[in-house]
Amino acid sequence: MGVVIESSVWELSSSVYIFIFLSCFLSLFLFPFYLSKHAPTKSPSFSDHLTSSSSSASSLRFQRYFLLLYSLASVLEGVWSVYGEFELAYYGLSKEDTVTFMLIGFGAAFFVGGLLGIVSDIIGRRKICLLFYTLHLIVGMWKRITSSPSFWVANVCLSLATSIFSFSFETWAVVEHDKQGHRQDILNETFWLMTFFESASLIGSQVIGNWLVGSNLEKGIASPSTAAIILAMVGIIFMSRDYDGTQQTLAFKDYKVSFYTYILGDRRIWLLACAQACLHFSIVVFWILWAPTLVADGREVYLGLIYPCLLGARMLGSTVFPWLINASLRTEDCLVYAFIVQGLLLSIIAYDYQETGVLVTQFSLFHACIGLILPSLARLRTMYVPNELRGGMISLSLAAANAAIMFALMQRGYYRTIENATMIAFAALGLFVAAGCMHVLKRCGKQPYQNWHKL
Repeated sequence: MGVVIESSVWELSSSVYIFIFLSCFLSLFLFPFYLSKHAPTKSPSFSDHLTSSSSSASSLRFQRYFLLLYSLASVLEGVWSVYGEFELAYYGLSKEDTVTFMLIGFGAAFFVGGLLGIVSDIIGRRKICLLFYTLHLIVGMWKRITSSPSFWVANVCLSLATSIFSFSFETWAVVEHDKQGHRQDILNETFWLMTFFESASLIGSQVIGNWLVGSNLEKGIASPSTAAIILAMVGIIFMSRDYDGTQQTLAFKDYKVSFYTYILGDRRIWLLACAQACLHFSIVVFWILWAPTLVADGREVYLGLIYPCLLGARMLGSTVFPWLINASLRTEDCLVYAFIVQGLLLSIIAYDYQETGVLVTQFSLFHACIGLILPSLARLRTMYVPNELRGGMISLSLAAANAAIMFALMQRGYYRTIENATMIAFAALGLFVAAGCMHVLKRCGKQPYQNWHKL
């Protein structure tokens, strides 16, 4: 007589999506009323009103233009991230091969991607943004032309594109904002809208990827490549349009001197870069281990339904940012609390396994904190980092995080000297270090904030 083992399936309630959607809507809808009560009561003169109206119209045009391109880039990133794991499984690659490809990708991001920020500061941010779309175009065409694509070529190109995505669009927006003389509140608004639209675009890319692949795997396996080619070409066309001329850049000799003086010689920048690297490390560790952690008890979990929930929580966290910057709290204080909450959440996950529903709740809170932290760090970079050196500072801090990720992957994937819980514990420790960096940064920054717009 055979024994029938019933499989248990854990499903996320649809009310969670409704709650996140309503929370985002209320946060966005009520904020203007909150801002009107806390806005300055002094009415501007007629000439100031005309100047501010003209500046606001110009800033809004660029903001919409920029967010369109940034959302397009986010969709490209999301399509490959969602489609990549499916493609590896479709072609029958083992876990060891997957770890190898991940190491190749992070190695490219470490050795080459760490220098691309410096290159963008020297030759211009717009050109590096064009390179981002060009790399995605190359990968899409490569996978369409070859019947069995070489994964390491595509992996290197996509890793470099991800490195560019991490700094190029932000630096381009900040430099363009400063060149046109827009108000600081417009830039702060752009920061949290970047996180909001990126999360929404990643959800959209999941929908696009599932729709393109469909039920026929033989025909649908190449469809995301076609979509990537079209999106990349659209991005190149929009980026190639002239928008208020070209940006002035520094000569390499002057850039080198300025970088040593204003970046390597300022311990506040070191603290900011350390916090940024720790956050990047924890995010990557999370996305590597979130699926194995959820299915550790053997129950079936629909990861495709949990993924948009996490990104929705990140969208909700980003809508909290405009509320906090208009309150009396300093940005460093908000970051200290957010990093501590993230560290505690990962510590609980690393210390003891929780029920699936509890894990999803912790994951969602983790991403809500990410939604708040990303624009907050961008705001601090505007306060402390010269615009002309911003790309180099971001890329070098991410290079340090990529080196740590490579080390952790080698220890876990090849040598088996650490477990998944140990990697999560390291990520939690990094977040506590980031909280300490923000606390020290606040103590170092007792003098009034300085905007290093010009060297």
